[in-house]
Amino acid sequence: MAAGTVVVSPVGGTVTAIPAAVGTTVDAGEALVFVEIMKMEQHVAADARGEVAELLVAVGDVVEAGDPLVRLVPVADGAGDGGRLATGGDGAEERSDLATLRARRAKLTDEARPAAVAKRHDRGYRTARENVAAVVDEGSFVEYGGLAIAAQRQRRSLEELVDTTPADGLITGIGTVHADRLGPERSRVAVLAYDYTVLAGTQGMTNHRKLDRILELCEELSLPLVIFAEGGGGRPGDTDALGASWLDVTSFRAFARLSGRVPLVAVVQGRCFAGNAALAGCADVVIATPDARLGMAGPAMIEGGGLGKVDPDDIGPASMHAGTGAVDVVVADETEAAEVARRYLGYFLGPVDDWTVADQEPLRTAVPENRKRVYDVRAVLERLADEGSVLELRRGAAPGMVTALARIEGRAVGVLANDPSHLGGAIDAAGADSAARFLGLCDAHRLPVVVLCDTPGFMVGPEAEEEAGVRRFGRLFLAGANLTVPLVAVVLRKAYGLGAQAMLGGHLRAPVATFGWPTSELGPMGLEGAVRLGFRRELDAVEDPDERAEREQQLIDLAYLNASGFNVATFAEIDDVLDPAETRDRIVASLAAAASRTRRGRPGSYVPAW
Repeated sequence: MAAGTVVVSPVGGTVTAIPAAVGTTVDAGEALVFVEIMKMEQHVAADARGEVAELLVAVGDVVEAGDPLVRLVPVADGAGDGGRLATGGDGAEERSDLATLRARRAKLTDEARPAAVAKRHDRGYRTARENVAAVVDEGSFVEYGGLAIAAQRQRRSLEELVDTTPADGLITGIGTVHADRLGPERSRVAVLAYDYTVLAGTQGMTNHRKLDRILELCEELSLPLVIFAEGGGGRPGDTDALGASWLDVTSFRAFARLSGRVPLVAVVQGRCFAGNAALAGCADVVIATPDARLGMAGPAMIEGGGLGKVDPDDIGPASMHAGTGAVDVVVADETEAAEVARRYLGYFLGPVDDWTVADQEPLRTAVPENRKRVYDVRAVLERLADEGSVLELRRGAAPGMVTALARIEGRAVGVLANDPSHLGGAIDAAGADSAARFLGLCDAHRLPVVVLCDTPGFMVGPEAEEEAGVRRFGRLFLAGANLTVPLVAVVLRKAYGLGAQAMLGGHLRAPVATFGWPTSELGPMGLEGAVRLGFRRELDAVEDPDERAEREQQLIDLAYLNASGFNVATFAEIDDVLDPAETRDRIVASLAAAASRTRRGRPGSYVPAW
């Protein structure tokens, strides 16, 4: 630097500060003068080490670009007092804005609210943040809207709201699930958790805004969503917004619009009423602990409606909803709920490579030779699928119709199966409902379907018709006929009548492959009934009862021979009769052949709530 080097202003503006005094030694990059333009201060720095010899401006002066500001003289390295003024602080003390941020973030932690957390733990429950951490991969969660507080500034101080309403009672953000198996790109999910320790997990103005924000991201980024829905519904105590009805809240429509676009999982622990329950009811699957209570209103609203006083624990217990179908899976506690939520999401995030399979040979004897003896169809499914991969839904609501997610060679599939231990495998109205909805779920999320058929048909009789069987059985036909994903069918034993057709997507050629086991038998109706109906005149003509019974049995035996899978295969009505031990391989081959099948369905499909 030459003696008397002049530092000039790079911009026109007003001099607002001169940090360096005459005689001060400055290093390259240190601010000499601040010049304000358009309400922003720009520092003018030394470009080399030197001593301030002369100040050529004063605070308040207006300068133009190129005007002289300071004259510096050279200083040898190591000489001078090294006076300094760093624009952002020298690190000796924490900046006040960073200290404020650190303090606000600290208030979001469970450690900041020990009494509320202890109360939660004393009941045997986890906190909302602990539940979020249990679902996502460790360290992957990025929170959105954490600094939000309840919209109650008109009635409470800002300090109180910051202390007592962290995140406005709703934790929202994005993390990963199974990233170690699937990679970060396929494993991102959104998580919502209502915090019951904050205003009873109610839905306030600010957390509705947060909810809408994360729902928008789910739709835009195709993110699966997990919602911990415990809470009391709408919050009447918020004051900081103009409005009257609150019916313009967009959250419920936004949540429901995600159905069929992304997987939706609701977890319910404790009390879940009103608006919180409405969100849970729109999910693909509801996972509940035994002490969950799920209802469209809590005690206050019930009493306000003139329906009397009720205990909250009497409203919608999980044990009841396991039977109604409102709850898909009942788990032991929140720990298992988080594990099941992770498992459920995994089926929709793509195939995995680390699968194992049990010995398939026991399938050869899984179905007894005695055609009237029941067997465990769930054991068949467990052996057929990858080990540990089966997750059954709605077992309590429709015990005769198995609806389950599973993997076969790492690929996720939906499985429909009849349980012969319940009504002999007949499809009742509840079973038809469960199967139809499950097909809708699989279709919406592009999961192929495997059917394990063993049914004598639809349940019939006057009592069955009281359950609107005509319409509810019709739903199963409609779901199967409009299925756009591949379906592979295996007839384990019985496939009779309209019920069998509905199980198979409408008819024997609707699946991409239809197989029978050696025990399979297929026909237009139950064979005993068919013989009595078709040969009534001939049988009535035989006067001797013993002779008539003998003749009837001969006709039934002949009908069984004609109905056997071997005979049906000779007419090419099914594609093959399989050694049960090779079933898995044939399913894999059939699905591989159908891998390029394109979607023919209408856009905008969704998962039916019922």
